[in-house]
Amino acid sequence: MPNNPHAEGPDTTFATVFRQALRQRGLPLERIRDHLRAQQITVSLATLSHWQRGRSQPERVQSLLAVDALEPLLNLPTGTLRSLLGPHRPRGGPPPHDPAAARKVLGENSDVEQALGDAFPHFNEGLRALTIHETVNLDEHRSIHETSIVTAVQAVRGGVQHLTVVHFLDSPKAGTVELTVSGGTPPRIRFMPELGCVAADIPLGRRLARTETAVVAYTLRSASDVSHQHERRVTTPLRTYLLHVRFHPRAVPASCWSYHREQIGAEPRHRHRSTLDAFHTAHLLPAHCSPGVYGIEWKWPE
Repeated sequence: MPNNPHAEGPDTTFATVFRQALRQRGLPLERIRDHLRAQQITVSLATLSHWQRGRSQPERVQSLLAVDALEPLLNLPTGTLRSLLGPHRPRGGPPPHDPAAARKVLGENSDVEQALGDAFPHFNEGLRALTIHETVNLDEHRSIHETSIVTAVQAVRGGVQHLTVVHFLDSPKAGTVELTVSGGTPPRIRFMPELGCVAADIPLGRRLARTETAVVAYTLRSASDVSHQHERRVTTPLRTYLLHVRFHPRAVPASCWSYHREQIGAEPRHRHRSTLDAFHTAHLLPAHCSPGVYGIEWKWPE
């Protein structure tokens, strides 16, 4: 009768079950690789080694096929290894906040670095941003008066409790900046008029365990001067970034463009004309959201 790795308790991981099954069967990794290769499944020895040590886990289609093919070889019930695969792990990807990489996008001594001060090297270091959806609303006075953000994040270590956000506004007026969290208590806002920005630590609602995800939804409101663009600085790759701009029916721009540039101050490498729809909105949804600056700009009629 095949061994049942689940008998070891709820803390059993893919790595421990895989490693113990290899030991019990007395199979070297070379034999595993050759067995998979005979089934037209290619997995390197290094990858197999990482799996048994817990340094990575199967995630790609080819790797999941390998998992299914290994279970009968290792005398494991069908689905045993698959059931132990949790959320995709952040190993192998870029760190959630690498100050050197962030400076490639933001520049040296950027306004973000000035706003955060000594906290900049640790900016959301326990979280990885997965998706960001921004909806920007302009009023009849041609200014951005409300921005709603929904972001999904994943913890890269246990115990993370909040997400720090920094937003730069078009000539914000003191006393008019408000940040509200959907279903939560408004966090304390740090308003820095000399930089034209606000910062806040938004509670996640609980302490996240490693690899757990959370969704944060909040709205930023302010009174400002006439707006001509909105952009997002992305310092690590995102799975999805969506920017949706809504213009007031009594203040519709003459023309609109979406753009991407590699860093603050650089000329756009990709700039495309955006046609407003019947609801006076434009959006930007890049196929691949690598680090850089993404935005939409518009020109008002004379």
